[in-house]
Amino acid sequence: MFNIGVKINESSGQNQLINHDILTTDDPITEYIESVRNMSSSTAHEYHLRLDNFRQFVTNEFDISIDQLMQGLEQGVFDVYHVLSKYVKYLCSKDNGRNLSPTTIKLRISTARGFLESQSDKIEISPRKFILRVKMPKIIKRKKAALSKTDVINIINSCSNIRLKTYILLLASTGMRATEAFSTRVCDYELDSAHPTVVIRGEYTKTKTDRTVLLNKELVQQIKLWKEYKYRRRRISFYSSTTNIKQGKRKALSKYVVPERNDEHLLFAIREEEDIKPGSLYKELCAEFARTLDRIGKGSRENNNFKGRRKITLHSFRRYVKTTISDLGFSDFSEYYIGHSGSMYYTKPEKDTIQIFEKIEPYLTFLDYEELERKGADIASQLEEKDKMIQNMMRKQEQFEQLIQSLIDSGQLKPTNHR
Repeated sequence: MFNIGVKINESSGQNQLINHDILTTDDPITEYIESVRNMSSSTAHEYHLRLDNFRQFVTNEFDISIDQLMQGLEQGVFDVYHVLSKYVKYLCSKDNGRNLSPTTIKLRISTARGFLESQSDKIEISPRKFILRVKMPKIIKRKKAALSKTDVINIINSCSNIRLKTYILLLASTGMRATEAFSTRVCDYELDSAHPTVVIRGEYTKTKTDRTVLLNKELVQQIKLWKEYKYRRRRISFYSSTTNIKQGKRKALSKYVVPERNDEHLLFAIREEEDIKPGSLYKELCAEFARTLDRIGKGSRENNNFKGRRKITLHSFRRYVKTTISDLGFSDFSEYYIGHSGSMYYTKPEKDTIQIFEKIEPYLTFLDYEELERKGADIASQLEEKDKMIQNMMRKQEQFEQLIQSLIDSGQLKPTNHR
């Protein structure tokens, strides 16, 4: 134990002294993060980064620890609204070493606010006072780039390897979130059933609920090709364990190997370690996707900022699927298909869900050119048939008008004047 002294009451302008014995063995932020980890490890990781930034602000601004700040807030030495307002100013300035967006600032303030309120019953933050006294920067809403089907086909065909091509096709056909697709294992796919599906584990969904997604024929074929390629026989090169005495270096060797199949491994993992995480796959494929966009001239960024967010991201395919299905008149089904909670189709019979999926399947097909040509031919024949029906109706209408006129001319029918 030791005594601390903190000097200011920013709200009253009077100097005060905190003189209180505190324990320093437990860090409030660490304890808070551990409690959040019980809910979600990914959320705990993000909160840890944000609260470390808040700790740095407290140290720089007040030259005290988090423990001392909490004590000051409880005793009324510090005003919680003033502290959060100063934190907003700190985040908006260059003192934090980064140019943060308004959205990021809002999230960091929200996390700091939740942390402070959770530490003591004496620290209460009124929503109304918070709005009045803590001024947040306005969030600028950017218009998201809308992908057309031609854009999607162009991006898929421009992928530099089969793994990236399969992954992008999976996103464009199912509307999965990026991490949901990376979290799927080989055993999660039912590719040979009458209605192929993939199960997304609840641990990786935003709603924390297991979800089953129907797959179209084109995607099933592409996944099978990727699996064959992933477990293909290949030659690997390596150096011998002993050094060649004459040459003074190790000899280069090679051999052919066939990877061992393990259905518990992630579908898009190419290194078969047991502890590989979807997050590491996300970093790899994101970099490849960015290079693909740059190569085909679609890698522009929002607000023409070199470090800004790209106009086309992996999430763009999710918006494309949602829009495509909604435009077909199945708005409720689109919510169900991409995994939004609360859709009426969560309680619909499987038969009804499959029937609707079969109607939208052709519109989520991109590389099956025979299917696209057949669909185009069907539409053309339907339009031609409708043209014939319209022409036939017009001829009958003309014949009917001629008959009426002949009856009038013969005096068998008198015209009626409508007033």
